[in-house]
Amino acid sequence: MLMRTESFRELDRLSQQLLGATGTWSRPSTMPMDAYRDGDVYVIALDLPGVPPEAIDIGIERNMLTVKAERRPVTGSDDARMDLSERPLGAFCRKVVLADTLDTARIEADYDAGVLTLRIPVTERAKPRKIAVGTGARHQELPS
Repeated sequence: MLMRTESFRELDRLSQQLLGATGTWSRPSTMPMDAYRDGDVYVIALDLPGVPPEAIDIGIERNMLTVKAERRPVTGSDDARMDLSERPLGAFCRKVVLADTLDTARIEADYDAGVLTLRIPVTERAKPRKIAVGTGARHQELPS
């Protein structure tokens, strides 16, 4: 239902984790995701812990789904001094090429407990169906 187009994305993710790199808008970090089909709906779940819903931007152009988000540092006041910072900050982006068998006009998005869940219905033409077998009446010989 979706295609992986960025072959080095996983390598980028691992290097960002090792180096502690912060995502920027010109080079955003990736976000972990799961994707699966549940009946007639394709589900994509993306981890965005600590990101407020208003900082999430979801777009679709043709069959390219783009999810962007930003997580800023949280400090109590201007006098706060950071002693430890391990949580990823900055810009995050994930692009997913969706199959033509998904109804991108009817995508639903929910955000709960730091997980963005997108539900994309499968089109009618992509659903399994039975094909009736004819009795051969159409294939009778024509009179000469």
